[in-house]
Amino acid sequence: MRGLRPTVAAPLADDPLTAGDAARAVEAELGRVLDAALGRARDADPVSARDIADRVASLVLRGGKRLRTAFVWCGWRAAGGSGDATSVLRTGAALELLQGCALIHDDLMDGSPLRRGAPAVHVDLAGLHEDARMAGSSEAFATSSAVLAGDLALAWADDLLTETALGSPYGARLHREWQAMRGEMVAGQYRDLHAQATRASGVDEAVDIATLKTALYTVERPLALGAVLAGAGTAVLGALRPAGRCAGLAFQLRDDLLGAFGDPAVTGKPADEDLRTRKLTYLLAIGSGLAEASGDLEAADLLAPGAPSVSDDAVCRMRAELERTGARAAVESRIAELAGAGLRHFDRTGADPSVRREFAAVVERASGTAPERTGEAA
Repeated sequence: MRGLRPTVAAPLADDPLTAGDAARAVEAELGRVLDAALGRARDADPVSARDIADRVASLVLRGGKRLRTAFVWCGWRAAGGSGDATSVLRTGAALELLQGCALIHDDLMDGSPLRRGAPAVHVDLAGLHEDARMAGSSEAFATSSAVLAGDLALAWADDLLTETALGSPYGARLHREWQAMRGEMVAGQYRDLHAQATRASGVDEAVDIATLKTALYTVERPLALGAVLAGAGTAVLGALRPAGRCAGLAFQLRDDLLGAFGDPAVTGKPADEDLRTRKLTYLLAIGSGLAEASGDLEAADLLAPGAPSVSDDAVCRMRAELERTGARAAVESRIAELAGAGLRHFDRTGADPSVRREFAAVVERASGTAPERTGEAA
């Protein structure tokens, strides 16, 4: 694994760090953190280090947009942060490790075969031992091992955040934000599972799940974590929280569209899973509602979230109906509205115009839409 360590150098303390710099520099920080973590894992047990710890490190280092680190930086700068950005990078690295935990467990729960252009961790583990395959127990072995891999990523994330908090004058506040975020992540994942089990189909529930599972821990909490590192007051945090929630929802709605219409060669994950399983997403809930409102009960039934899984042919028809009913266009419009609202909320922090421009650029990357600031904040 040491050969995978990034070579990107972090900017010096007095260099003018940007959101893009932070997103790139966190690669080097992750390399340092993972080198140390892998060393401890090998000291504890070389077998689990080789099979579990190395796979966790490989996933974390294998791409990702590092958006959470960029949002930590934006929150830090909006609150007046400047100079040495080590705590920002370490908090960003902790978030990337937490994301590793979320991806491993989410792929396992959803049965997703791919992640970041490679086999998902549980799929990779299923082929690890010939004895398990011969005994027909490779699936149980892979499932149990993937749970442990996700747990290890979470432990590494907690260790790093705790170390960062202990070295910060705002450590107690930083840790409270982190605690809240972890609880929200678990709640969001459970609500996702609960919606599948109960065949939930409502737009409001889709938004609740997207908020808990994605918007809070991808944008709102990272912004707040960064702001807290700069000692932010209530006014700045009061602007950043809705800014993050709006931008985070825009990000999740874009992910919904990519899950239905994206190219796996670009996204690194399958493009039809959400449709095949008729998972409750904002896109599917809107599509089903539009079809029902138009009196097209056949299309409404086809697009109904929570219904039994469908065939490849039905997935193709679902895509066509999402286009025909206007659901795809409606979601695109809502993404633009949310992204624009996020920018307007962020403007209320009083951040320097250069920081506002960088936040806008990160939101555009996350949402796939160039946001506009017209109108009132949502």
